[in-house]
Amino acid sequence: MSGPEAGPDGFDAAVARSSTGLLRLFNAAGVLAPSDFHVARRVSALGQVSDEATQLAAAFAARAPRLGHVCVDLGAIRDTASSDTDSDVEVDGLPWPDPDQWLEALATSGLAGPERPLYLKGSNVYLNRLWVDEVAVARDLLGRAAAPAPEVDEALLVEGLGQLFREEPGDEDPDHLQPTAAAAAVLRRFSVIAGGPGTGKTTTVARVLALLEAQAGAAGRPPPLVALAAPTGKAAARLEEAVRAEAERLEIDAAARDRLQALRGTTIHRLLGFEPGNRTRFRHHAGNQLRHDVVVIDETSMVALSMMARVLEAVQPDARLVLVGDPEQLASVEAGAVLGDVVGPASAGFCMGDTARMCVEAVTGFRVPERTVHQRSPIGDSVVTLRYVRRHRGAIADLARAIHQGDADGALEVLARRASNVTWIGEPAGDGHPGLDLVRTLAVESGRAAIEAARAGQARAALEALGAFRLLCAHRRGPEGVTTWTRQIEAWLTGEVEGFSTGADWYVGRPVIITENDHAMQLFNGDVGVVVRGDARPMVAAFERGSDVVTVSPTRLAAVDTVYAMTVHKSQGSQFHTVAFIVPAVGSRLLTRELLYTAVTRAQERLILVGAEESVRAAVARPISRASGLQHALWDADT
Repeated sequence: MSGPEAGPDGFDAAVARSSTGLLRLFNAAGVLAPSDFHVARRVSALGQVSDEATQLAAAFAARAPRLGHVCVDLGAIRDTASSDTDSDVEVDGLPWPDPDQWLEALATSGLAGPERPLYLKGSNVYLNRLWVDEVAVARDLLGRAAAPAPEVDEALLVEGLGQLFREEPGDEDPDHLQPTAAAAAVLRRFSVIAGGPGTGKTTTVARVLALLEAQAGAAGRPPPLVALAAPTGKAAARLEEAVRAEAERLEIDAAARDRLQALRGTTIHRLLGFEPGNRTRFRHHAGNQLRHDVVVIDETSMVALSMMARVLEAVQPDARLVLVGDPEQLASVEAGAVLGDVVGPASAGFCMGDTARMCVEAVTGFRVPERTVHQRSPIGDSVVTLRYVRRHRGAIADLARAIHQGDADGALEVLARRASNVTWIGEPAGDGHPGLDLVRTLAVESGRAAIEAARAGQARAALEALGAFRLLCAHRRGPEGVTTWTRQIEAWLTGEVEGFSTGADWYVGRPVIITENDHAMQLFNGDVGVVVRGDARPMVAAFERGSDVVTVSPTRLAAVDTVYAMTVHKSQGSQFHTVAFIVPAVGSRLLTRELLYTAVTRAQERLILVGAEESVRAAVARPISRASGLQHALWDADT
């Protein structure tokens, strides 16, 4: 639906405003969106339910995934709900139902239960499809984690670990976490390699694959069929490049190296086999599973609950599944924080049981600390969190660590340092702010290099120039948003780059980002490209696909935006030489610890942070909390 009465979510806002009762009041206060109202009204009509409290519960169940939650806790929602608008209505002053009576009304309404629109678990209310997915994911992961260990030649594994993880000068891992993670991945069918940027996650993955190659050869089996996948094309390309680069360095036989270097990264959508006309079903599923012996999913923090359910049903139960990612990053924009729930207490320390711990110690020769948390779950045997940072040195690493630890004073101390690789412009980024001269210089340098390469038809050089600098924002719109800053950078380029103009929709040098999956073109949401001069036509759009560059006619691209600036969410899975981050104001709902951490860790060599001290403090103090029952299902299964 569109038009003057359509809300931001496309649903008729006038109908919501003209209604009566609780739904009307909560919509007017900005707590419920028109889409929440319409879902609740439709569900209630199907169930012939007129009770206002039950209708309100249905609306909050619909609201939950819109905000990234899997469910809503009716017992706590009054204390956690906020308005999406600038309404003057006090949320706490709304006529909230009594929690016990509210739950009783829903339980007896006929709307909640198996094969019903909603599902009630304790005080948590789910849309039924999300409950089904949560149960399926928990059951599958627990089953994989508790499954009998695969056959492994332990003597060969000892030899391989010793060969592949010999420490080089200046690259010491004081806790030997990389070989520990690799051993766990070889010894188990399900494993999680967690950790922040630069901790060696993909390096460890490449060595795991080399160890599995050796195991297959010694047993007389064919080399394992391996899938490398990630949520976005960019993340998949980076995974492929990292595995191939590491394979080049490893002391392994030539045939194994060639096979590792022949691996291609792919998006999860491509791996599962998207079927046109169906946004949620794939060619590979429980009845037609993938043939792969090893499936590696990188950037798992970006994988939503429903997509993880589709992955798990498509991976054979006796295949090895390796989840890789940083649980401290922003979670998927869709419902769920799967990686965070899976890693759970293992983000703070080892949670291996005695048997698993002794097996890992036997093959690595290194001590694995005993459990440091009380939860005991098979999941704990599968999770290793890498901590030793190799990529980010100096102030970027120190800042990321302080943010991760929730230490606002420590973060500000790092920002205040002189002569470091972090520059702090400690005031809001207004027009004419003197600190913006640095941002302007870097944006123009990167843009000019990309434009000149694009005019010369040098697609790879243009893409590399774009990766040298990226401005990140929390929001898409508003004074601190992507739209505003894109216009600003375009204005700078117009003033300083000869012949540059954005008058046409398409122009040579235009950086673009795909905003919707285009399965026919094999381009996916988040893929970044640049328009360059073509050989046979005036211009083509060039994109990285693994280690290759592919070109397409711009007229075939249906959903793209210009990408001089991008949101932090869109930047996940990417790294840039230099990053400038516009920190939103304190009142922003997006201002969280995970947002700041993710933005900071996109920078490889240099970071520019633009924002007031109060905004930095507020971000560090606001960890995201997503309502979900998955962590409880995984980690409290045996307690």
